[in-house]
Amino acid sequence: MGERREGLVRARKAANLTQEKLAALLPADEKSIRAWESGRSEPRPHRRDRLARLLRISPARLEELLREGTAAGLPRQRGAPSVLLPVVVDGRPVALPLDRATVAASVLARLVPGDAAQPAVPTTEWDAMSPLSRRSLLKNGLPVAALPALGIGSAEHVARALENPRRYLDKTVTQYFRRQLDQYKYEDGERGPATTLPMTLGLLNIIDRLARDATAEDQRELLRIGSEGAEFAGWLCRDRRQREDSLYWHDRAMEWAQAAGDSTMQGYILLKKAQVAYDERDPRRMLVLTRAVRNGPWSLPQRLRAEAAQQEARAEAMLGASADQVNRNLDVAWKLLDEAGPAESPLGAHFNATLLNMQTAICYTEAGEPRRSVELYEKTLKETHFSRRDYGFFLSLMANSLALSGEPDQAATTALVSARRAAETNSRRTKEELRRVVGVLKPWHNRPDVRELREALNS
Repeated sequence: MGERREGLVRARKAANLTQEKLAALLPADEKSIRAWESGRSEPRPHRRDRLARLLRISPARLEELLREGTAAGLPRQRGAPSVLLPVVVDGRPVALPLDRATVAASVLARLVPGDAAQPAVPTTEWDAMSPLSRRSLLKNGLPVAALPALGIGSAEHVARALENPRRYLDKTVTQYFRRQLDQYKYEDGERGPATTLPMTLGLLNIIDRLARDATAEDQRELLRIGSEGAEFAGWLCRDRRQREDSLYWHDRAMEWAQAAGDSTMQGYILLKKAQVAYDERDPRRMLVLTRAVRNGPWSLPQRLRAEAAQQEARAEAMLGASADQVNRNLDVAWKLLDEAGPAESPLGAHFNATLLNMQTAICYTEAGEPRRSVELYEKTLKETHFSRRDYGFFLSLMANSLALSGEPDQAATTALVSARRAAETNSRRTKEELRRVVGVLKPWHNRPDVRELREALNS
């Protein structure tokens, strides 16, 4: 459960709205409003612009208020984090995303949390401002003309493109968006979705706005990046166990991929939807989607075809297929991966032998062979090969296999390490898997480590 979002409550009261009145104007139900303000959940992405207008605050400020209840407990990281900087465009603030390197190299490093490096060249005017003036600027927005003075000149070009896309939108802008998205993907594995999701949504908001007025060629490039970003947003919502939001962003990613004529991305999105189906333990939907991935009218990189073959094997294992049938599909996955070259599409770059080993271990457990799964985890699951969040997730699956193998103490010990990683990165998906482990360990509920695990998950 998150912490109460006092800032969101104050914003509602300042707008002279009761929870009942705000619910009626959105529209939503009062239960949702209470959940947002208590930190138990967040408004869906498509509702946020209207919510910000009703609260009389900028979208960037709304994202800040929502982070109050979700980022609690995350460790401080070295270096300035990415931020959403409100910039006044056409008379209203727009959340302009800035990556960590850009922030750290500018005077803004002094305003963000963490061990940010001081800017090499101080800005006298900025130093002379009172803290109240700084807060006012960051809340209400900075004029576009002020950006170069803050040492973030590249962001000025992006902001100008928001004012006049046909004049200023070019490769500089699209490359800027690509760098931002790559940075958010990197940060996600270390910081978790509570920090990364607002940044990603801010980027998608800008892409959507620019694409509406861009030329046909620029629009296609924007939508390609937007499609990848929307799929990433779907993944972040998946990690937070926000299923409806995850499906919304995957559908939006598919829409943009189709509009951009990017058939490879369409197959990739279907593969990610199959993974969501696994989270819901819906093997029949997994099978339909993975077969569509493998047989669809697109040319997919070998690595993605390998991942799809593995997903198909997992779905068949869950549906009671024989070990021979499951192993045949796994053999196909390994053959495709072995044939994959290093210069394939970036979409499949993440899928390697280490990840296929992890997914093969999942298949073994689903096929009723948890001991075989444990042996594979013990051999290949190394912390140095994964982000903190992903390492914690695979540990939760290993703990489940250990529990199913009748090794309660080792399962609980492994699960406790996983629980710490889940807390550090706020991965609700990992926590949900750990609750399944507790269920399997119920016959051993009085053992000290099992009891400690149960208490850790309930705290």
